[in-house]
Amino acid sequence: MRRSFRFLLRPTARQRIMLTAMLDDHRALYNAALEERREAWRRCKVGIRYGDQSAQLKEIRAADPDGQGRWSFTSQQQTLRRLNKAFEAFFRRVRNGQTPGYPRFKGRGWFDTVALVEGDGARWDSQPHHPSATFVRLQGVGHVRTHRHRPICGRVKQIDIKREGVRWYVIVSCDDVPPVPLPATGREVGVDLGVTHFATTSTPLTGVSDQAGHIPHPRYRRSAEERLAAAQRAYARTKQGSGRRRAAAKKIGAVHRKIARQRTDHAHKIALGLVRAADVIVVEDLKIANMVRSPAPRPNGDGTFAANGAVAKAALNSGILDAGWGVFLSILADKAESAGRVVISVDPRNTSRTCPAPGCGYVSVENRRTQADFVCVRCGHTANADIVAASNIMRAGLVLRNAYTA
Repeated sequence: MRRSFRFLLRPTARQRIMLTAMLDDHRALYNAALEERREAWRRCKVGIRYGDQSAQLKEIRAADPDGQGRWSFTSQQQTLRRLNKAFEAFFRRVRNGQTPGYPRFKGRGWFDTVALVEGDGARWDSQPHHPSATFVRLQGVGHVRTHRHRPICGRVKQIDIKREGVRWYVIVSCDDVPPVPLPATGREVGVDLGVTHFATTSTPLTGVSDQAGHIPHPRYRRSAEERLAAAQRAYARTKQGSGRRRAAAKKIGAVHRKIARQRTDHAHKIALGLVRAADVIVVEDLKIANMVRSPAPRPNGDGTFAANGAVAKAALNSGILDAGWGVFLSILADKAESAGRVVISVDPRNTSRTCPAPGCGYVSVENRRTQADFVCVRCGHTANADIVAASNIMRAGLVLRNAYTA
């Protein structure tokens, strides 16, 4: 397997300056390459490709030895590949009839990652004989201390340097990482993601859900609303371009980054609990981008608009985004692969409207008249609607598994 390990960097004051300079120079290279592509097409209708721009790096480095020449050649190639991927995505969207989204120039706050290749511009554990600390060597920066809180496995292939606010991180990507299979439990579980509860399991899992099978929704953004609103009000009172405005913007960013870290930590803990508790985990194949799309306006034809439920939909969208379903599902899939577990995604349609009673299976929107209660209008079966959905999700996943293994 290929896995990535993320660690906090502890750079010195000089190293912080050099890391910032490295980001700025790579950003300048990205913008210059984008400008070359754009102008070549605008003036001469000539397409510039990655190979054409990569061949120019030798001359660029020779002409600017104290700028571009001090950084790794392969890291600059990775920056050009990053631009090339942006253009490939642009052309793919054009072919598919989607909103094109032409690649943009990167401002100072919009380029925060540099990719380096192990052994060429970067070296992990560059001082292996140090008694207590781990260092990563970066060309042009030096040996930077790393807060390694866990060992890494496999063969180091790539090292990414990432800036988040005032913090710096190193992301170590490794190949040939051996899986760590967990002992079999003989248990299958269906997981229904929600807004009232973060998730509901088809059967209660000790240490993961409560006795009813519900996993509480932490609502990190809602708990930080007062701090976030205060920071935004302080930002609104500042003048554009002032130092106070930049400081206020940093405070807003710090609140958002803390919320993101809390969501990720929660997702890791819940995913690990599920992987340890069950051999087969069945989840919904959710199209989250579609679920949080704003409702279309409903014009009356006389210049006015009818109510379209936009306010209620906005509240629902906020709850969905606050839950962080996409992050959780991604982490769950990665942990399951490492532990030798099976994750099955099923169609979420009608999972909370189908009666799970043996011999019934009646599907009707009338079965779920409230958010919490399920009452089958045919057989009278009653249960919590989220548990009904989790049970139907598990049943659908087992049917798919049996169909594939048959």
